[in-house]
Amino acid sequence: MNETTFLIFSIIKRALVSGTPLLLGTLGEIYTERSGVLNLGIEGMMALGAVSGFGITLMTKNPWIGLLFAIFFGVALSLIHAFVSITLKGNQTISGLAISMLGLGISGFWGKAFIGTPLKYKFQDVNIPLLNKIPFLGDLLFKGDPIFYISLILTFILWFILYKTKWGIIIRSCGENPLASDSMGVNVNIVRYICVAIGGALAGMAGAYLSLSYTSSWIEGMTGGRGWIVVALTIFSLWNPLRALLGAYLFGGIYILQFILQQYYKIPPNILLMLPYIATILVLLLSANETLRKRIGAPKFLGEPYIKEEK
Repeated sequence: MNETTFLIFSIIKRALVSGTPLLLGTLGEIYTERSGVLNLGIEGMMALGAVSGFGITLMTKNPWIGLLFAIFFGVALSLIHAFVSITLKGNQTISGLAISMLGLGISGFWGKAFIGTPLKYKFQDVNIPLLNKIPFLGDLLFKGDPIFYISLILTFILWFILYKTKWGIIIRSCGENPLASDSMGVNVNIVRYICVAIGGALAGMAGAYLSLSYTSSWIEGMTGGRGWIVVALTIFSLWNPLRALLGAYLFGGIYILQFILQQYYKIPPNILLMLPYIATILVLLLSANETLRKRIGAPKFLGEPYIKEEK
């Protein structure tokens, strides 16, 4: 493998790894927003998932148990947002921002004891027999950690549910026209609660991936704004899990590109660190236009509480 081929392989491989937490978070946010709830608390949920997964793994010496607890705490935090947004009909933007700050605050406080502590019990790479022998693709796709494979499987399962099943129609209808859904006997609030919980579970899993596989350590602020990138990716993917797969790895590649460019081309790191956030801002600016939002298929009642009395 020559230097150019090795560089390309390194970028793609690291983009897949870097894109995995983005993919998990985006899949969850797609379901949350498809049901009509806007969740800006992903950053806090990921941070809490990262610290809880790390802490529980240290205690139990089992990363799978750590992953389960990360999912649990992600769901718990998301249900607070669901209660404020769905039951209390509160402002979803303010609630999401508060949840983000709460998750970051709890993780920072809880994680102080873990700073500088190495993690011996991390997820190990899984080699898929026969397929891992394929030149180039074998090392690229078939020698990865378990959460990478889980994220790929979840992408296709969640896409199938959303677009090929009755449950998917119900979820999408709650975001497009909750009044019509209610008139058909659908409990809009319960559907939205479930979808917000799914979003929290996947955000917690994304956070656990950072501390149990990506870095195998805990550092305060380790989510590094990925939760906000997830929000932009949800729009970028047009609320479609399959497009989220491509978008997450694209943004993962942009995130990794800063290190490659710094190493090989000596570009100032402060400029490179802005790359993923510049891409995020561009996506958010493009989606801010109401006409464009309709064209790209944003859920019609996204961010608006459903009040039955208005029927």
